[in-house]
Amino acid sequence: MRARICATVVAEDMDTLRMRRDRLEGADMVELRLDGVKDLDVAGALAGRKLPTIVTCRAKWEGGLFDGAEEERLRILQQALELGAEYVDIEWKAGLDELIRKRHGKNIILSYHDFRKTPDDLKQRYQMMRSTEAEVIKMAVYNNSLEDLLRVSELGREGADGRQVLIGMGSFGLFSRLLPDRFFSEWTYAGDSVAPGQVGLDEMLNLYRARSVSDKTSLYGIVGRPLVHTLSPAMHNAGFRECGIDAIYVPMEAVNVDDFWTFAKQMNLSGASVTAPFKEDVCLEIEHCDEVTKEIGSANTLKNVDGKWHGLNTDVDGFLVPLMDRIDLADCRATVLGAGGAARGVVAGLSGKGVCISVSSRRKSKASEVAALVAGRVSEFPPDPDSWDVLVNTTPVGTFPEVENSPIPKSALRSGLVYDLVYNPPFTRLMGDAKESGCEVLGGLSMLVAQALLQFKWWTALDCPEHIFRSAAEHQLRKS
Repeated sequence: MRARICATVVAEDMDTLRMRRDRLEGADMVELRLDGVKDLDVAGALAGRKLPTIVTCRAKWEGGLFDGAEEERLRILQQALELGAEYVDIEWKAGLDELIRKRHGKNIILSYHDFRKTPDDLKQRYQMMRSTEAEVIKMAVYNNSLEDLLRVSELGREGADGRQVLIGMGSFGLFSRLLPDRFFSEWTYAGDSVAPGQVGLDEMLNLYRARSVSDKTSLYGIVGRPLVHTLSPAMHNAGFRECGIDAIYVPMEAVNVDDFWTFAKQMNLSGASVTAPFKEDVCLEIEHCDEVTKEIGSANTLKNVDGKWHGLNTDVDGFLVPLMDRIDLADCRATVLGAGGAARGVVAGLSGKGVCISVSSRRKSKASEVAALVAGRVSEFPPDPDSWDVLVNTTPVGTFPEVENSPIPKSALRSGLVYDLVYNPPFTRLMGDAKESGCEVLGGLSMLVAQALLQFKWWTALDCPEHIFRSAAEHQLRKS
């Protein structure tokens, strides 16, 4: 039986609480957070409900909003039980053992929260909670690494009897929310950031297709840090849906590359996209890779082949496809802004087309390294506007939320094609300045889609229509 989805509802007044409760679509259960309701009426909160309901009145000392007397809080929870609430959530620290014994644990969720860390004695706490009669044990702890999340998953394997809900909070814990069955959880919680890392109900149901995920679903994701605004899950999950593939694609923030590898191997990851700052570091663990990855020492795609990791770089072809649709690269002069991992892929692609390349960066030594890969030259920063036919921005300058920034002043622009690899926003400050200066412009969303389609085909051996990926990316951009 698959884990259920419980939607958390919060509000400051009863009318809003009931309205949000009744508007829920797609959830199996609802958690009513009463600790923030000013005109609280427990009977009114439960009356007319359509879904099984958890009543929670979280005290401030456990991360909630209730700051009244404990006697009053206990009275609210007892009233909810008397009125037939399917569950009430009681904190382990509250010491309400008598209430649990009195009800033989029935309808009781015994919960523990740590909003700062994953405790060293996590397993001991879990075992002590399980020794009570509580019907369900809930542990929600903040993960500061993917390895912390693996410690949570170990608890699930130990107590795989449907008596528990195990949650890793924060960005590192996302897998526990989207794949509750892998953690042997009775249900998962969806909501609008009521807790760190919580996923909205619509996003859980539609972007991540939670209803179709099972223990047989193949796992993919993107590894990097940070990943707050990544569009890759929207594209690849749309592709899996379009092609009828039983797979899910999830963001994986990692502390470092070792943190990722440990997680990937234990979770039996099928493949991953790789973004900053790990594109170069992952190459040290790859057992087989394409010639481009060997040449530039940077991989953006990984595939698990019978337990061995293969690497691929789709950035180069993903970069070239949109550009070659716009301009004849023969005898072209190109200046590349930046000297990071993305710049390495760009100069490799341009060099393969016979382009005369210069690299422009505030970091002269790094620019020299990148230029040396293709016998290019280092140009001044900012570059002379008459020195290039194509200008490629590989820096993150201008990315949301710093949309007013540009990597170079408008005075450094005159004519030619400006290709900004930033994709959020779709039309950057650099592109706006370039257009006003008489340049043609090309945005990074085209490259993002092109390289993602190549990743998808490498993993699945299927061609997904380009418009599926682009529409999914544009939709996610509008939402964010």
